[in-house]
Amino acid sequence: MSTTTSTNTSAGLAAFDRTTSIWGPITLALGLLISLAAALYAAFGSGVGITPVELVTAVVAVLATFGIIAIIEPISYFPILGRSAMYQAFLIGNIANKLLPAAVVAQANLGERPGTRRAELIAGSAIIGAVLIHITTLILLVGVLGTWLVGTLPAPLIATARAYILPAVFGAVVLQSVMAMRNRRVTIVAVIVAAVIVFVVVPLAPALTFYATALAVIITIAASWFTRSKTPPASAAVAPDEAATGDAAPAAQITEPTR
Repeated sequence: MSTTTSTNTSAGLAAFDRTTSIWGPITLALGLLISLAAALYAAFGSGVGITPVELVTAVVAVLATFGIIAIIEPISYFPILGRSAMYQAFLIGNIANKLLPAAVVAQANLGERPGTRRAELIAGSAIIGAVLIHITTLILLVGVLGTWLVGTLPAPLIATARAYILPAVFGAVVLQSVMAMRNRRVTIVAVIVAAVIVFVVVPLAPALTFYATALAVIITIAASWFTRSKTPPASAAVAPDEAATGDAAPAAQITEPTR
């Protein structure tokens, strides 16, 4: 029975990977083409008068400022989201302040650590739920009630709320990530590195402001690797009788690292 279950699980995950590898790039490419088509029409088809030289200059300026983020973000998000959820996240957008927190909270509540196949499936399901909730609340609260609500609130209150929205979101993400990882060593390393980058490196070298996130991520990964525990976790070992009967096979299939 366990052998049949393991075979079915492996076949299902293989089919899921094949579907993801086909439709993931296709949907991302379609999204890119649609986004570029709208931008190019606004630049050259609406009579604004933007020249190709101005367009290239603007693109180079954006790449010079934010190009490093396009490299760092996929590397940073992949261990938590996995391949299939990465396709979803980068097609939808709002990853750091909406989709990533949803995935982290879902994995933490279901007791699954990032980096496994089950965690990848949980992240994908959480992203779907986050998008549905976002669309529903966007239509009701923003489309219907948003203009009325903002018009009734004092301007100083709105300005104060805006100043704290982003720190509140990222604070929740950090806390959920810490609770999900349950790794004291990595948490301490990340906090120290981030504090040094923000309070020491950036003030001394303001030119590195736009690269602060990239530096913090790279240094944290390297420092965590060199300071990692060399002792394998006890849960990694499988009892001989379980290995002989194959009872642990389904769990191994569903928790194998994402590729």
